[in-house]
Amino acid sequence: MITRHQSGPRMSQIVTHNGTVYLAGQVAKGATVAEQTAGCLAQVDALLAEAGSDNTNMLQVVIWLADMADFAEMNGVWDAWVPQGHTPARACGEAKLATPEYKVEIIVTAAQA
Repeated sequence: MITRHQSGPRMSQIVTHNGTVYLAGQVAKGATVAEQTAGCLAQVDALLAEAGSDNTNMLQVVIWLADMADFAEMNGVWDAWVPQGHTPARACGEAKLATPEYKVEIIVTAAQA
């Protein structure tokens, strides 16, 4: 069974299927990559909780940065947030994001708890 949460005409923020949680890409406002990363991760926490999961159940994370020069700054926030012993498979790359104001976008797939 497929369940969709926070659905709109274009996308859903959460889709669950067979015990797997798929989150839409999360972006956040902020002046710095660190602020935007923290905002994205707070949104991930809230969405995973709504789907019956949390960040200890992450399977895969894809992170897009507008500029790979911000990799260390993003990782500083990520490393403080990700639960040690529960790190997901992760990829990070550079991409042109939806608007020039966005510096980071985070996409999460997780198991339901």
